[in-house]
Amino acid sequence: MRKLVVNAYQRQTQINRNIYGHFSEHLGRCIYEGIYVGEASPIPNTNGVRNDVAQALKRVRVPVLRWPGGCFADEYHWKDGVGGKATRKKMINTNWGGVVEDNSFGTHEFMDLCRQLDCAPYINGNMGTGSVQEMQEWAEYMTFDGTSPMADWRRANGSAAPYKLPYFGVGNENWGCGGNMTAEYYAGEYRRYQTYVHNYSGNQVQKIACGPSDADYHWTEVLMREAGKYMDGLSLHHYCFSGKLALDLSETDWYSLLNSALLMDEMIRVHKGIMRRYDPQGRVGLVVDEWGAWHKSEPGSHPGFLYQQNTMRDAVLAAVTLNIFNKHSDRVRMANIAQTVNVLQALILTEGEKMLLTPTYHVFDMYKDHQDATLAASFVQQEITGGEHPVPDLHESASVTADDTLTITLANLSADKPQDIDTIIVGHDFKDVSAVILTSEMSGHNTFENPNKVAPEAYTDLLRTDMGVKFQIPPRCVLKLSLR
Repeated sequence: MRKLVVNAYQRQTQINRNIYGHFSEHLGRCIYEGIYVGEASPIPNTNGVRNDVAQALKRVRVPVLRWPGGCFADEYHWKDGVGGKATRKKMINTNWGGVVEDNSFGTHEFMDLCRQLDCAPYINGNMGTGSVQEMQEWAEYMTFDGTSPMADWRRANGSAAPYKLPYFGVGNENWGCGGNMTAEYYAGEYRRYQTYVHNYSGNQVQKIACGPSDADYHWTEVLMREAGKYMDGLSLHHYCFSGKLALDLSETDWYSLLNSALLMDEMIRVHKGIMRRYDPQGRVGLVVDEWGAWHKSEPGSHPGFLYQQNTMRDAVLAAVTLNIFNKHSDRVRMANIAQTVNVLQALILTEGEKMLLTPTYHVFDMYKDHQDATLAASFVQQEITGGEHPVPDLHESASVTADDTLTITLANLSADKPQDIDTIIVGHDFKDVSAVILTSEMSGHNTFENPNKVAPEAYTDLLRTDMGVKFQIPPRCVLKLSLR
């Protein structure tokens, strides 16, 4: 029997709710058809935003939403997406499928989406093909309450009051699709561009610099050394590539992808160490604003749209990644899974008027009580499994909410072995304990014909003990305990 120990006396940092953030890019059917169908659509909507999708996202308490990209951001010219829709300029989405972007979803539509979701907007500015003036004017357009050409234009376009803009990214993946820059060159450009993203009319914007891809520690070193004092956050991107269709997986594939996901812990530790040398007070947050599984596009879909199915393997990947973020919440201040709807490791899939929730969605729903809770010290006895792709078989995190509920999230990464767990709780008295479980076969997934095949269920096979609770966790499983 394995020991799972939680010491609620040893409370650590607050888990920023933005760790549970999301990413919506003009890519494939994420925005159009997925989130936005237009006011004239027969699909029930509010100002063009699908009601079913909005309600589902509100249920998981989406805290922050990143837009408009991604690679799309560094070819996006915001002025094309405001004003009358009939006169908005059309463009070619050269990054994602070469399709026509009609700009019917722009700044005002995105801000209305965030209002409907009650979440914070995180906008990514165009450094790759945009000018300093263009970026400066976008910030002014959105947030200035005085008299100026940009503020007057916003009012003429229907928004009398300025928007609140808490987060602004200065470029995206500038080491790649955002300009193929060196770290040294980008650091200089970042310093110049961010200078003109002003705080207007009481708005306090946190500026997020383009950080590294994966384990590019040189990039972090240069950015923190040359531009750290000018930023509030540094981004990090890490994808787990399978090279196969989501449903085409063996036991080896199961462990290979989870092994890739667990690299997140090492990368965060090293990037944190570099950031600590230049920012020992921890002022600059690490923002993992793109992460998740990347499989081959589903047969019959446009290969440039990155539409993929979502299985129990993806759910476990999400669970261990969120556990990692929780445990690094001293420096990880935001994270944004890629992407919200119909793209990569989506929470939601749509097809016309139909909508389904993926296994990954259910993990976010199970984990939402960690938002703004206080991390508690925890430990679980692990054994290494996975053969040539070694992973620990168990992975956990724990937190205490403001109402003194202890939340424990535990994943069993083993493809075939259950584990008996003896939970020892220190420093937290509780009267009631409940559990929710998500489990299925490795390739278990939801379809429009069977949308609830993989869904969480109440788990009642719990035994109270003098020290905590005992239970068995099945293989390929995510489990949440709530102790009140």
